[in-house]
Amino acid sequence: MRISAIDHVVIRARDYERMIAFYRDVLGCPLEWRRDDLGMAHMRAGRALIDLVDANGALGKKGGPAPGKEARNMDHLCLQVESFDPEVVLRHLKACGAKVEEPQKRYGAGGDGLSIYLYDPEDNLIELRAAP
Repeated sequence: MRISAIDHVVIRARDYERMIAFYRDVLGCPLEWRRDDLGMAHMRAGRALIDLVDANGALGKKGGPAPGKEARNMDHLCLQVESFDPEVVLRHLKACGAKVEEPQKRYGAGGDGLSIYLYDPEDNLIELRAAP
């Protein structure tokens, strides 16, 4: 397995609309896809995405309280993987004792694709994603 790029980062937002405006208007990241059913906005950042998640929306509530001094605002880090064979990757991760979730189709910078969620030793969520 060889990491080739960061596909996307996910940031939980207390003030969702203000964050969308900031990333769009201040940083110049176009709004690529808004998913109001989840409370998520995909902002284009070059070849990668910055996904903003409304902390008060359906997806954002899964992350616990809104971000603050004692709560996280980063949901997960997504790493793009070359030569992605989900069965081989799962076997490797499980052999290493990693806590993993089954592969699932998700949307990222390269469109829809297969990815695997796993947790590092401090329970930070990492997504391994097939290169488009």
